[in-house]
Amino acid sequence: MVIKTDRIPAPGETVLGGEFAMFPGGKGANQAVAAARLGAAVSFVARVGTDVFGDKAVEGFRREGIDTEFIVRDPEEPSGIALIFVDRRGENVIAVAPGANSRLSPADVERASERLSGCSALVLQLEIPLETVERAARLAFEYGVRVILNPAPMMPDGLPRPLLELVDVLVPNETEARTLLDLGECGRIDEGAMSRLPEIGVRTAVVTLGARGALVVTRDGVQAVSAPRVRAVDTTAAGDAFVGALVVALSSGHDLLESARFAGRAAALSVTRMGAQSSLPTAQEVAQLDD
Repeated sequence: MVIKTDRIPAPGETVLGGEFAMFPGGKGANQAVAAARLGAAVSFVARVGTDVFGDKAVEGFRREGIDTEFIVRDPEEPSGIALIFVDRRGENVIAVAPGANSRLSPADVERASERLSGCSALVLQLEIPLETVERAARLAFEYGVRVILNPAPMMPDGLPRPLLELVDVLVPNETEARTLLDLGECGRIDEGAMSRLPEIGVRTAVVTLGARGALVVTRDGVQAVSAPRVRAVDTTAAGDAFVGALVVALSSGHDLLESARFAGRAAALSVTRMGAQSSLPTAQEVAQLDD
């Protein structure tokens, strides 16, 4: 649920004159839709409530061609909801009530294990319980399936090393990278700092930097990838567009650097539109974007 205002309210302040809109969203859902729109065959493992938001979510996934066999309708918890303020520059603040997302369990993942064994990649994020993320990553590792983890929202104390060692590609933003490396709120995000990621168990990473592009981190070094210049309207789901596009490119046989460039183009397109899933581009749109 999005309110677009001239500026984001300060604590205790009411800002009038906003425009309200409602869009389908959620990190896992956005990433699934992003990948599907770019041509991937996607199976989504999730929980939603038995409410109108859950009904609309499942209908939306089916319209996108996403396999919904492993989406559980939870009779006790409502569907997850995000409340978002977006200012005139396209920056946002978000509060999330996770609802049924918080009940996605290792057993839910295990029910989808046969499907997972035939996939080229597993995409994970942290709006579900950590034990469920860890079980999914372990299963994928055992099946030889590439694991991509978007560590958002980041846990205050970072991530356990055993989980990081199961991940093939970690995709944090600047804030998440600072937490992982214990750099503090103002720690510098540069090639020198990011070269330390392998020390904490990260094999490879793509650190997203918004309009400044991304840093591709491997054990061989750090390479910068620029982002196309666009006029930002709403940055909601830009990171999800990046993750979905990255996994599609990797699964299509591109190397990490090429995949990061493709993902940056998809993310750039997404910020030129309002909303989360409504902003996610198709493969044709990404191909037509000028650098």
